[in-house]
Amino acid sequence: MPGKKKKEVKLFMVLFLLPAIFIYTLFLLIPILDSMRLSLYSGQGLIPTEFVGFDNYVKLFTQFPFKDRMINAFSNNIKFFFIVTLIQNIFGFFIAFFVTRKIIGKGFFRKISFLPTTLSVLVVGFLFKLILNPAWGIFDKILVSLGLENFILPWLGNPLTALPVLAIVVSWQFMGESVLFYTAGIDAIPEEVTEAALIDGASPLQELWYIIIPSILPIIGIVTILIFIGDFTQFDIVYAMSTTQANPAFGTDLFGSLFYRAAFSTPVRGGWGMGMGAAVSTVMFAIVFTGVMVWLYFFKLKGQKND
Repeated sequence: MPGKKKKEVKLFMVLFLLPAIFIYTLFLLIPILDSMRLSLYSGQGLIPTEFVGFDNYVKLFTQFPFKDRMINAFSNNIKFFFIVTLIQNIFGFFIAFFVTRKIIGKGFFRKISFLPTTLSVLVVGFLFKLILNPAWGIFDKILVSLGLENFILPWLGNPLTALPVLAIVVSWQFMGESVLFYTAGIDAIPEEVTEAALIDGASPLQELWYIIIPSILPIIGIVTILIFIGDFTQFDIVYAMSTTQANPAFGTDLFGSLFYRAAFSTPVRGGWGMGMGAAVSTVMFAIVFTGVMVWLYFFKLKGQKND
């Protein structure tokens, strides 16, 4: 009987997962495989017909301007990921830490922290573009009112500031996701553990370092992986704040915007054709897949050491 019941449970799990597997295969797996197929072709239009093998990849890794644009996008993506990871993990964790303490209004702060995440990336990008506008933007006016005129910069027009600004905007919008994950992780820590630590005389800092952080290490891994996937497929914020040309001077070009421009723009506006665009997307998929596997392995090792 136990063996039969176990088989019934497994069958139920498979049947329960079938709709999700079907949707995942139809809308994600098949397009990824078809994109890999298209990367082996060249030609005009949305469906290239001339089979060229790995010629698109050879161009992408060896020829100008393909190689330069891809290296630039990869470099920008690394910087973008680093900034977003620092902001979302550090600020998200400390916000979660404080809203799980016994403070007045913690329920309100929990709810309000997730509000920006419900907004469209395009809407958020457009709003911040208006806020940072050098002519009528409110941000520069605030700096003037505080006597900080020397700090006024062309925020989206300077290659040194444009990419960090986009990263800060994305971090602000999706901070709520980090707060949600970390809050759930901290709430899941048994009260007996924290109470025992307080009885033993542990300070809040010691509780944070020796109990909370080790307990939520798997969640730190999950949040980091989600940020990594989101950042290396990011397109909306570049489109909303820097256009598909990734102004200024490709200073905000990420893999998502490079793929869009390569695949769907005309040659005059930097288009390379659908085959080259598919090659870019395949490289992007390979980087994301490899990165996720490395992060999973790293955090698995960390978890085993803590155990």
